[in-house]
Amino acid sequence: MKQFIELIPIALFFIVYQMNGYQFDFAGWQYTFDGIYTATAVLMAATTLQMLLAWYTEGKLEKRQLGLLAAVCIFGGLTLILRNQLFIQWKPTIFNWGLALVFLGSQFIGKKSLMERTLGSQIQVESHIWNRVSWLWIANFSIVGTLNLYVAYNFSESAWVSYKLYSSIGFTLVLSIATVALLAPHMKDIEKDETSKE
Repeated sequence: MKQFIELIPIALFFIVYQMNGYQFDFAGWQYTFDGIYTATAVLMAATTLQMLLAWYTEGKLEKRQLGLLAAVCIFGGLTLILRNQLFIQWKPTIFNWGLALVFLGSQFIGKKSLMERTLGSQIQVESHIWNRVSWLWIANFSIVGTLNLYVAYNFSESAWVSYKLYSSIGFTLVLSIATVALLAPHMKDIEKDETSKE
């Protein structure tokens, strides 16, 4: 659910990008939307606001959320300062590859993978099932990061913006379904074992 909520700033990025050339007048102050730069500023503001709300409601931010906020602000800031869209286009790749490396490292450091450490107290399945889920997420983050670069360098800026929105929704949905499909059968097995013991 958190991943879907985090798509809101991306949706705003897409909407504002479509308003390129639109003039906004307020109390004598005029601003003209300038494509990816206005969209990037909105993405940064929306992500920051979203993280502040998450921190206020939950009392903390996960490392992944902090990483996302840092990536958006750093690469978005460079895009605005240097007026170069490549920085914001590289952001999804750097963030996803970074997550892939973190998940990959957790497979070899410690007794439990990052997935098991994060969700193991809420969902009871065997460690080898958590490892399968971890490899699924590693593959997802690696593919998402690679495809982002391919689209950024081989298609137009507007095509990349559309791809960013629809791929974010699509990959998040597919990853969620695949994760549930991997976990659900084994959760039932454990529940049956616990019932038979009683």
